[in-house]
Amino acid sequence: MTMASVPRPRWRSASGAVAQATVLLLLVLAGTWLVRNLEANLDDRGIRTGFEFVERTAGFAIGETAIDYSPADTYGRAIAVGLLNTLKVSALSILSATLLGFAVGLARLSPNVLLRGAARGYVELLRNVPLLVQLLFWYALLLNALPPVQSAWQGLGAVLSNRGLVLPIGGTPLLGRFDYEGGWTLSTELLTLVLGLSTYTSAYVGEIVRGGLLSVPLGQREAATALGLNRGAIVLLIVLPQGLRAMLPPLTSWYLNTVKNSSLAIAVGYPDLVSVADTIINQTGQAIEGVALIIVVYLAVNLVLSAAVNAYNARIDRRGAAPGVTTPAPATPLPRWRDLPRWTRRHLASTPANAATW
Repeated sequence: MTMASVPRPRWRSASGAVAQATVLLLLVLAGTWLVRNLEANLDDRGIRTGFEFVERTAGFAIGETAIDYSPADTYGRAIAVGLLNTLKVSALSILSATLLGFAVGLARLSPNVLLRGAARGYVELLRNVPLLVQLLFWYALLLNALPPVQSAWQGLGAVLSNRGLVLPIGGTPLLGRFDYEGGWTLSTELLTLVLGLSTYTSAYVGEIVRGGLLSVPLGQREAATALGLNRGAIVLLIVLPQGLRAMLPPLTSWYLNTVKNSSLAIAVGYPDLVSVADTIINQTGQAIEGVALIIVVYLAVNLVLSAAVNAYNARIDRRGAAPGVTTPAPATPLPRWRDLPRWTRRHLASTPANAATW
């Protein structure tokens, strides 16, 4: 008879229910006390709670906007501008990190010793330097190393200066009185974030890609070589599609981290959601509501992104694994805390000879 099939005494079930109800009651009481204490403190300071402030006039400008915005607009529209800026930074960074990370991962497996060593140095350097330090480095580099607007670098219709990058999208960039006008402008702050986030994340993506490619059985490569495929075709047509199944779960985690790391935009002066919400909190005093908005928005964005990647991962899983590629075994459920001593003796301290005696 196994542990799972042994009937539990009724008094144990009742005591477990009482313990759970007691813990739940204590949590409810603690939450009630915190809420009442919060309301009392806010009343003493004359701070009104609620989200009515989103309909008030913002009264501050935002340097970079994806939609029309002016200081006469509401706080709600300002929050929308910050959210769109966060989504823009996150999307560009995830796309750049994915492309760069796959290149780094392939370079880590290159037969060329110099290329393989350079890729390893790239990974070790970026993974062991704090992201904030890297952002400050890129910001200082772009501001001081790039030429001023009057001497901007031009090529293929694009313009690059210490004011940012102007692409010939939606119009031709023309030099105005202070800066280039027309086209799609990527400010220095936006370029800093995209460069910093994409290079930092690509170091981890590169290792994920390397591990995913190595997870494909060697027989798959040998069979492809026997068919006369070259190394590039083997990687793109045989190894990469199979290794992608092992890459997607950790890639999802780093995509979510990239969205969350975009909140460091405030360090370089880019008006993302956190920066806009911080300004609103300073003007209105609605700190709790402002922080709650940040939490809810980041949670919603990450849940949507995670659901999208998981749906794609499920689609790949439905295609089935190639011969020799094993799928992860289901996790073994943990025992109840009362059964933990017996479970420990049975699984960790037993031998085949005495396992039945536990």
